[in-house]
Amino acid sequence: MTQGTVKWFSGAKGFGFITPEGGGADLFLHHSQIRDSAHRGLSD
Repeated sequence: MTQGTVKWFSGAKGFGFITPEGGGADLFLHHSQIRDSAHRGLSD
């Protein structure tokens, strides 16, 4: 599983981008890819 830091996420739009720990291009993240429904909003 790839790990990284959330660069940007819009709860209103339901998507954002993650910067991978190992470097490389940012990864697109859609809210449906978040397994734990308690964290679907990715609050601070």
